[in-house]
Amino acid sequence: MAAKTSRERYRAQVRAEIKRYAWEQLGTTGVSALSLNAIAKHVGMSGPALYRYFPSRDDLITDLVRDAYRSLADVVRVAAGSGGVAEVACAIREWALADPQRYLFVYGTPIPGYRAPGDTTEISNEIMAELLRVHAAALGDGRVTAFDGHVGGHREWAGGLPVSSAVLRRALTFWTRIHGVLSLELAGHFAGMGFDPAVLFAAELDVLSTEDGSR
Repeated sequence: MAAKTSRERYRAQVRAEIKRYAWEQLGTTGVSALSLNAIAKHVGMSGPALYRYFPSRDDLITDLVRDAYRSLADVVRVAAGSGGVAEVACAIREWALADPQRYLFVYGTPIPGYRAPGDTTEISNEIMAELLRVHAAALGDGRVTAFDGHVGGHREWAGGLPVSSAVLRRALTFWTRIHGVLSLELAGHFAGMGFDPAVLFAAELDVLSTEDGSR
């Protein structure tokens, strides 16, 4: 691979700086108030100059979405390669707690008027593929549910992986349950309730393991 030119390196550095400040702005004002002009001022350039790096707000959002999903996909892949379902769940929680704003950016309220391009969906699908693999490896004699047959007939989201309907259901249940707990925790809905969300998270994993018959 050819080495980057000084111009390419400079462009990459500027784009990285723009994105760093965009994350800071998202953490204080939210995505609805994301301002390219404010970001341009922060990095010391004019609004029109910034558009040479990101032609629109949606282009910047797409890059942030890609970065977030890529980061999580890498974390999940490492956890799945060295552990099982519980290790993957804990890795996802650690990633979310390390940067709640990033987590809520991709798993929180959809951004009005924004439609992510297909390549961002492909990255997010990598995460689900790893979840399917670890559940297939942990498959026990768990009960068969009515939903197994239903989800087995709607498996397009599984990316063509040759797994059973039971694995599809278990991975999907895992995904919805852990993200449900994490979303509530990071949005502050457990504040003042007097219990440790980490204990609730562990209890949900325990229930999922019991239901799956993977013990």
